[in-house]
Amino acid sequence: MENKLDLIALLEHVDPSYLDYQEWLNVGMALKYEGYTAADWEDWSRRDGQRYRPGECFKKWTSFEGSGITGATITQMAKDNGWEPRVYKDDRELSWDDEITGNDEYVVIDKNWIEGMEIQEPKIWNPVQEITRYLETLFEASENVGYVTSTWQTEDGKYLPTKGNYDRQAGELIQQLNQSNDDIGAVLGDYNPEAGAWIRFNPLDGQGVKNENVTDYRYALVESDSMDLEKQNAILRELELPIAVLVYSGKKSIHAIVKVDAANYEEYRKRVDYLYDVCKKNGLDIDSQNRNPSRLSRLPGVERNGKKQFIIDTHIGKANYEEWQDWIEDLNDDLPDPESLTDYWDNMPDLAPPLIEGLLRQGHKMLMAGPSKAGKSFALIELTIALAEGSKWLGWQCAQGKVLYVNLELDRPSALHRFKDVYNGLGLAPSNINNIDIWNLRGKSVPMDKLAPKLIRRAQKKNYIAVIIDPIYKVLTGDENSADQMAHFTNQFDKIATELGSSVIYCHHHSKGTQGGKKSMDRASGSGVFARDPDALIDLVELELTDALIKQEENKVVCGIYASYIEKHNFNYFDENVGDDDLLSPAQITDHAKRAIPHLMEQIDEEVNQALKRLKSRSAWRVEGTLREYPKFDAVNMWFSYPIHKVDDVGVLKDIEPEGDAPPWKQRSKNKKTSKERKEEQNEALETAYEACSIEEVITLESIAEFMGVTDRTVRNRIKNHGGFEIENGEVLRKESKQ
Repeated sequence: MENKLDLIALLEHVDPSYLDYQEWLNVGMALKYEGYTAADWEDWSRRDGQRYRPGECFKKWTSFEGSGITGATITQMAKDNGWEPRVYKDDRELSWDDEITGNDEYVVIDKNWIEGMEIQEPKIWNPVQEITRYLETLFEASENVGYVTSTWQTEDGKYLPTKGNYDRQAGELIQQLNQSNDDIGAVLGDYNPEAGAWIRFNPLDGQGVKNENVTDYRYALVESDSMDLEKQNAILRELELPIAVLVYSGKKSIHAIVKVDAANYEEYRKRVDYLYDVCKKNGLDIDSQNRNPSRLSRLPGVERNGKKQFIIDTHIGKANYEEWQDWIEDLNDDLPDPESLTDYWDNMPDLAPPLIEGLLRQGHKMLMAGPSKAGKSFALIELTIALAEGSKWLGWQCAQGKVLYVNLELDRPSALHRFKDVYNGLGLAPSNINNIDIWNLRGKSVPMDKLAPKLIRRAQKKNYIAVIIDPIYKVLTGDENSADQMAHFTNQFDKIATELGSSVIYCHHHSKGTQGGKKSMDRASGSGVFARDPDALIDLVELELTDALIKQEENKVVCGIYASYIEKHNFNYFDENVGDDDLLSPAQITDHAKRAIPHLMEQIDEEVNQALKRLKSRSAWRVEGTLREYPKFDAVNMWFSYPIHKVDDVGVLKDIEPEGDAPPWKQRSKNKKTSKERKEEQNEALETAYEACSIEEVITLESIAEFMGVTDRTVRNRIKNHGGFEIENGEVLRKESKQ
């Protein structure tokens, strides 16, 4: 079956001798879960020549019932040992489990053009000299060396090494070899000339041959047994690997003992992963099973089935691992070369065209910061629509083009309804809704460094002029107060902008506390990287409405409604009797209405009440910002009346102080309210939220909480204290309206 072939192939990357007992059992359990046979497990386990016991897999197989361990365990083991999923080169969209990997990073040589380099067998065969040279190159005299000369034979006739020796010092072996009259068997033990002999290239503690017995993570083995020998030799040298010893195995591979000089096992694994990655990307078909530091390699100075195992060369390539890694990184950075200003002084490149006039250029980044009540998501939807329609956003003219809105917070129906509500609230016809794509990822979002390549993949051929991500806390990676971690996070936005040539716009929340006294770039929560990274920072801060202004706005609304009715239904009366002063006085305009259109008073009063409720639900905001490409703009004052923002063109908010800017004595006096006043205020706020959310067919606890900027629990408490509402299955109902 196809699945079986895949898992067996993955096990080629997992060396059983590298696993502990439980990990070995997990492989068996995973194979049984996925429908494999005990023979499959047995065949793979044979590769552990030291611990393999014939028939043991079959005995344990019957006990593997309901373990719950799946093939994913083997997949992860294979990944840990160097297996890489194939790179998708077709145009299909990736699933959430797909990975995107680069093909051209760390490429130093062109494997298709490299010429092979012949291996020269020693003209004078001196086994003692070969082994001595190997030991002197890799070990200190006092270090224990692990080597194997004895073997055992499998059923198919293959010779495999035993555990061997591991408690003899390099200096002792060198001395005895040079006193042996060329009889290496007298020192190391006789070996089978059909099988050859092996040696461990890292020093041991004399207690065993496992990874934990390695005392110094000095070297790693690079080997390929599926390529032409001369080509292997050439690639190893072209890569400038810091090779201590290069050994011919006596068969079809070269063993490169490469300096890694790791401080500990964790660093060893990282360095070997990097080493193997570079080798693979440069055409060396490397054997990934050789990762572990206690691995056996071929011992020079012995024969193997009629061929000699010998040292090809020593101390070639870079001097050490750090020098080699720096060389690789320098060759493969994608940084541009420095440019002379003289070359461009009279022929300057064109600036990127504006995306939002006076605010942001195409291909640049913008952050919107504000508290939870500011309606940031609505503002970003308004921006999406403005870009799609080529209209204005908060007074700024927008370019027109395709936009991708990445929705991380709302469920799909709510997101779609919200777009329609905002279109209706703005009074815009949906003439260019084909310019808006919505990527609904609630419940499916992944960290930004994983999301960015997936987003780029999907968006690459769509020609978006902007990608809007709302909100970023859903994809935040690392500690938002850590500058280096947030620099890595915000770099993902650069990748998107660079790869797609589109602007990236996202929003973030304010830090706790009042914000009025802070500069706009100091209000966003977390590290200052958030504010300093984007090309444009748009910040929303709430304005503290005075009682006088609130009353003025209420009077304006009341007078406007009454005057409109009189003018429409009794124009002659309006023209002859209503003066300019009457239009500013609710009492006087009401008296006029009673005389001019008494039969409509009930209808007018109902409309006035609804308008006042909507008015009380409004909040006032000031938009400030810090720009990199444009001069600083004058603050924009606006109202947020669910679900849209409206710029204050009249200027009534111009002199209003932001939250927290009022003198302390004024703030204290303002906050002194009786419990009755606070309850009335809370009840009124609840009623206002209920009415504002009534545009939906179902008024939910969640929608009211979102409108009020509080938690669901707070809304429940407010409903309980109010007494006029109740909750059924998450829906909020008026008690008197319930049938």
